[in-house]
Amino acid sequence: MFGGGVFSDSVYFLGRDEGVSFDFLTQWRVSQSVDQDSKFGDVSAVAPYAVYAPGGKGLVEWGSTEWADEYCWLIDAERPGDYPVLARAHDVGGWHRYDVSTSEFLYRVLADADFQPFGIAQYDLGTTFTPGSGDDE
Repeated sequence: MFGGGVFSDSVYFLGRDEGVSFDFLTQWRVSQSVDQDSKFGDVSAVAPYAVYAPGGKGLVEWGSTEWADEYCWLIDAERPGDYPVLARAHDVGGWHRYDVSTSEFLYRVLADADFQPFGIAQYDLGTTFTPGSGDDE
């Protein structure tokens, strides 16, 4: 198992206790506070969803790319253990739902050139993983 860090210098994966940049809980709390701040209006940054709040239903981001693709879990307190992946590409509108594990989705992003619009294998970026640092707090 690995913690937060960067795959192929492009895909950011959040972990736990990985410093501010890669810490899953820190990033979720920031997303939650921004999503609930009325000065931005009533439109969620993850519309038509909301950022998950305990006891409810919404998205929790676990990954992203350098070109602003977003990877989230759809969490529903009434369906514990069921966490489909929702992904949104920066240049393709709307969310795409994948009923697969996080590891399978991430594998397809990194290794399946035909996994569009999210696959990065065709760019030949190498197969590297750089761990996030717990020292950036």
